[in-house]
Amino acid sequence: ITSPVAFDILPLKLHPFSQSTPTGLDCVGWKQRISTPVITDGALDKTALTDDVGSEEDLYEDFRSSNHRYGHPGGGGEQLAINELISDGSVVYAEALWDHVTMDDQELGFKAGDVIEVMDATNKEWWWGRILDSEGWFPASFVRLRVNQDEPMEDYPLKVEGGKEDDSRCFGMGQTTKDQMRTNVINEIISTERDYIKHLKDICEGYIKQCRKRADMFTEEQLKTIFGNIEDIYRCQKKFVKALEKKFNKDHPHLSEVGSCFLEYQTEFQIYSEYCNNHPNACLELSRLTKVNKYVYFFEACRLLQKMIDISLDGFLLTPVQKICKYPLQLAELLKYTNPQHRDFKDVEAALNAMKNVARLINERKRRLENIDKIAQWQSSIEDWEGEDVLVRSSELIYSGELAKISHPQAKSQQRMFFLFDHQLVCCKKDLLRRDILYYKSRINMDDIEILDVEDGKDKDFNISVKNAFKLHCRDTEEVHLFCAKKPEQKQRWLKAFENEKRQVQLDQETGFSITEVQKKQAMLNASKQHHAGKPKAVTRPYYDFLMRQKHPTLPTTLPQQQVFMLAEPKRKPSNFWQNISRLTPFRK
Repeated sequence: ITSPVAFDILPLKLHPFSQSTPTGLDCVGWKQRISTPVITDGALDKTALTDDVGSEEDLYEDFRSSNHRYGHPGGGGEQLAINELISDGSVVYAEALWDHVTMDDQELGFKAGDVIEVMDATNKEWWWGRILDSEGWFPASFVRLRVNQDEPMEDYPLKVEGGKEDDSRCFGMGQTTKDQMRTNVINEIISTERDYIKHLKDICEGYIKQCRKRADMFTEEQLKTIFGNIEDIYRCQKKFVKALEKKFNKDHPHLSEVGSCFLEYQTEFQIYSEYCNNHPNACLELSRLTKVNKYVYFFEACRLLQKMIDISLDGFLLTPVQKICKYPLQLAELLKYTNPQHRDFKDVEAALNAMKNVARLINERKRRLENIDKIAQWQSSIEDWEGEDVLVRSSELIYSGELAKISHPQAKSQQRMFFLFDHQLVCCKKDLLRRDILYYKSRINMDDIEILDVEDGKDKDFNISVKNAFKLHCRDTEEVHLFCAKKPEQKQRWLKAFENEKRQVQLDQETGFSITEVQKKQAMLNASKQHHAGKPKAVTRPYYDFLMRQKHPTLPTTLPQQQVFMLAEPKRKPSNFWQNISRLTPFRK
């Protein structure tokens, strides 16, 4: 929330937006009513000016009455109010929405859920705060002001002298402390949803609508990359907020039963997965376009015409990512102040678990999409590849390791490297001299495979003595492959990996997870370009490199909006899976 941006009125021919403005905004600055229609792209558009902001006189009047400033209603009033409270000696608390990981002693690190005392909010991006004895800068977009500012830091229940909880303390007309807290949380959920709807409307009408009128500047493919499926999200959220308002008890908000709304829309909320997965691509495309001045002017003109707050487009487009991650936090707080006897308790409890699952599913899909680039690069490093690409059927590398393979009786044991993906097992051979180079040999379709554990000793089918062995039996062809691991624990890891593969395939079928043909082709194309260019085959992740660049003496210069996407995810256990592969393949950094 920031103060509005200053905008000096210029004559039309000197106006910096005149060559690439949305329809209607090229008339900003006309100091008298002009009767001629606006001409855009060679066509007359008499209604252009009245689509969103009314007549030219109204538009000019808005500029004049606001001292040539555009912004949201209130003009950054909330931020100003925070600083006024602080200057008056009041203590302002904010709650962390996401972890803030930092290696800079000037910044304040914290975890999601931590309570921060806000000491200075004059900067729109970075605030100064304190947790216990630690002080430092932190990104304002990582926190929200606490719903209940008077609640103690320790979050302990109010107690009477006898040491028992005092739920009889009243706020207003017969409401207990807990009821008032629940009222505050319900009001926050409703108000933030209404604000979010307006935000989505501003993006759809203020940006997308204007972009579509400028076919000379944007293709439909570019708009799809930049805005993703945000219009679908807007339609979904409009229905959701109506459902919330029907359940809202205006006379007694604490009696509202909103949990069922989240349960009803949990499936629809999965459309956020596509948006979150596309968001890095949107940032890259915006970064490319904004290197050209006319696009910078155009996007700024869109913002001014829609009277939106002073945030860049990439900041606005981050909001849906933040929103879907905020629902579990809001529901957790609602559950905290809902008595078990409340009619809404079970629904809120179920809704919290449901929204956690939605967020988990979105994060999992995002991780899987990141993995397809790694898989494509891995395949490009394999020599003598034959047949279809791995990505045609698979999107997850589940396990890999070295095994001895025997395909039929009287055959020799062959030492091979195996890579288990969902739906298939790929077999490779190491180069005799350069052991980091692999050659493609074969693959096994895992969909019709039965896993057979083999006891140590002589195997009747192959007539040989085996140790740490298992078999893969193909039901269609009746073909049997015998595999031997070097150690018992390696065998158990492989058997566990086969179970995980079956579970992963089943889960994908249940959740409808799939990768589009466009995404597969793009991943293979990127890997091919990198391979032919002679670049290192290691996966680079510039989108996450900000952790290594956060060095500043005073106020941070990096934009926190670009960091939330990663930090909004739940923490995953560190995996050395790909690092293990790097010792066996040219998958090195």
